[in-house]
Amino acid sequence: MTAPRHLLALLALTLGAGPTLPPAAAQGAATAARPATYTNPVISDDFPDPFILRVDKTYYAYGTNSGGVDLPVLKSTDLVTWQRLGEGFGRLGSWATGGFTWAPEVARTSAGYVLYYTARHTDSGRQCIGVAFSTSPAGPFRDEQATPLVCQLDLGGSIDASPFTDKDGKRYLYWKNDGNCCGGATGLWVQPLTADGLKLTGKPKDVLYNGALWEGNLIEAPHVYSRAGKYYLFYSAADYNSDTYAVGYALGFSPTGPFKKMTRDEPWLATRGKVAGPGGQGVINDGKGNTWLYYHAWTAGQTGYQSGGQRSMRIDPLNWVNGIPRLKGPSLTPQVAPARP
Repeated sequence: MTAPRHLLALLALTLGAGPTLPPAAAQGAATAARPATYTNPVISDDFPDPFILRVDKTYYAYGTNSGGVDLPVLKSTDLVTWQRLGEGFGRLGSWATGGFTWAPEVARTSAGYVLYYTARHTDSGRQCIGVAFSTSPAGPFRDEQATPLVCQLDLGGSIDASPFTDKDGKRYLYWKNDGNCCGGATGLWVQPLTADGLKLTGKPKDVLYNGALWEGNLIEAPHVYSRAGKYYLFYSAADYNSDTYAVGYALGFSPTGPFKKMTRDEPWLATRGKVAGPGGQGVINDGKGNTWLYYHAWTAGQTGYQSGGQRSMRIDPLNWVNGIPRLKGPSLTPQVAPARP
């Protein structure tokens, strides 16, 4: 589209005797002045349990296994338009069986990129957490370990690992014990990591359990975001395969807690309109430092895989009011897009 004639005339008057913009430049100026928009979902295919990592000016998204791919990897420069890169795994750990790889998250270190993933522990049949490494955020990631990184078999297994690096450079890993697999309790745990992110140190600490009515029989998908000296522990709860799935958060003043639930009576983000069962959430900054929540959700009327549904990925602006996170969403209409890095 070329710039309207009256706009070019106005530009010429504003610049006075100075050089006028050529048509192509005027068109670019007009385009830059208009805010770009997006409409959810930004990944319309099945992309559950998303995690987004920003590397310089590029974003990488990782998701639970789908379409025969154990580690789907996508990339974007604007959080809106995504390109599939294919299989991110080079090798699962020898302890693991493919096809049940869930909730991958990646941490950047001085040596490269460390992937934390959930997979089927072949010997026990439970889900456990492994660690893999790559020199590229796109992979291939290789797990050279003969045993899982975290595997609480006496508590049902371990899933949903989420790394966090504090402002002092110390690293931590959060996860969920998978007690609901076998009639047990579920909790969220944290343990320090070594500087390279490949090993755990110290002892694991349980920081949160399900108990609120809306949470049902589980909480999972921990994700910690630090802001102004506070630590926000976002989590998902209830049945992922239904519209009861939802997001809550707890507040702490250190990476290891204690954390206090701020959403005991009702979830922070829940089914609304055509957006059903949101969860698998995380927080990412755009090019201007604005915070965005990314998450997966079903489409109402197609909730659950038994109904032919898909958990597509969505994003919405995350604002902060007196230290309280406020989500502008879930949205389905055109919205102002994130700022590019």
